[in-house]
Amino acid sequence: MHLKRLHRSAVSAVFSLATGFALASVAGCSSEDAPGVDVPNPLTNPKDGPPAGNPNAEATCTVPAEAGLADSSRPTTVVGTGTPASCTSAAFVEAVARGGVITFDCGPEPVTITLDRTAKIFNDKGPEIVIDGKGLVTLSGAGRHRILYMNTCDQKQVWTTSHCQNQDHPRLTLQNLTFVDASSKSESEFDGGGAVWVRGGRVKVINSRFFNNACADVGPDVGGGALRVFSQYDGRPVYVVNTTFGGKQGFGGVCSNGGGISSIGVSWTVINSLFSHNRAIGNGANPATPGTPGGGSGGAIYNDGDRMTLSLCGTRIEHNEVNAHGSAIFFVSNDHSGDIRIDRSVIQNNRGGSWYVTYPQISNHSDTPIAVTNSTIE
Repeated sequence: MHLKRLHRSAVSAVFSLATGFALASVAGCSSEDAPGVDVPNPLTNPKDGPPAGNPNAEATCTVPAEAGLADSSRPTTVVGTGTPASCTSAAFVEAVARGGVITFDCGPEPVTITLDRTAKIFNDKGPEIVIDGKGLVTLSGAGRHRILYMNTCDQKQVWTTSHCQNQDHPRLTLQNLTFVDASSKSESEFDGGGAVWVRGGRVKVINSRFFNNACADVGPDVGGGALRVFSQYDGRPVYVVNTTFGGKQGFGGVCSNGGGISSIGVSWTVINSLFSHNRAIGNGANPATPGTPGGGSGGAIYNDGDRMTLSLCGTRIEHNEVNAHGSAIFFVSNDHSGDIRIDRSVIQNNRGGSWYVTYPQISNHSDTPIAVTNSTIE
C-alpha cells in the first residue's frame, strides 16, 4: 500500500478523537505548527557510524520548545580533565549519581567511555538531569551492562514523593550522545531497556545514536533494545528528536520485543529520527494475544498499554525485522483509547510478522485511529 500527500482534512476526524495529554504530542508534527526551536546537531557527519537523525528528505518537521535542547552551559559536573584517559567509567557513574547538568572534557576528538557498571540516577538530585556529550562522547556497555537507569519508584534511588508513579521529576535529557554495546540481559527485576531504562518523571532524547544494544532474547512484553520507558508524568510524551536507532546493517538493536524502543502506557513524539536494522527476536506469539507468550513483536517500536499516542513526524522506519507482529510498529491499546499519528514519514521494507489489519508493517487493533498525512507506507 502506498500513501502520499494525503490532505490534512481527510484525517481531521481521526485527530479529533484525541483529548487531554495526547494533544501535547501533536506539537512538531504538522506543517501548521507554531514556530519551533533550533536543534543544532553535532552528529550529522560523524567520524564513525551512521549520523544522528533521519538524513532523508522527509525529515522536515519543526521541534516544539519542550522537545528542544537543554541548556548545558553551566554544568554541575564536568567528566574528565581534558584527556581521554581522564574520562573514566567511575567518573561518569559518580557524575550521574551527583545529578544536575553533566558535560565532558575528554579532549577535542571523539572518545568512548566503557562502563564497568550501570550509571544510576538518584531521584533527589534533580529536578533537571542533563547529560550532554557535545557529539564527542560514546557510552559503551561493553556487551555486559545497561548504561543508564532511572526509576522514581525504586527506594534504593530515593523516593521523593508519595506518588512515585506520577511525579514531574527527575526530568532527564540525553543529548548529543552515542550509546553502544549495552546489554540488560542480566537484569531480572527491571528487564528490557538494553541501553536506557526509565520509570517516572520525564525523559527526552535529542541528537543521539543507539548502536548494537540488546535486552532479553525472549519473553512477553519485555522490550526496548535501546530504550524502555514507563510512567511519564501526567501521561506526557517522551520526545525523541534527531536520533538514530541502528541506521546501518550491523548497528541495530535486538530484544524479544521492540528492537529500538519499548513502553507500557507511554506516549511518544518522534521527530526527524531513523529506525533501521533493529530486530524483535522473541519466539513468536499467540495471534489471539499478540505479543505473548514469547515476544517477537515490534521490529522498531513496541507500545503496549491503554491511553497513549504514538506520533511520528519526519521519521523513517525501514529494514527492521520481527518473528511475530509489527515489523515496523507494534501498538496495542488495551482499552482501545490510544491512537497513532504519522506525518511526513516513511515506513518501508520492514520484514516478517503478521496481523496487519490497517496498514502493512503496523500491528494494531482494527479500531485504533491511525492518521496518516504526507507519508509513505509500503
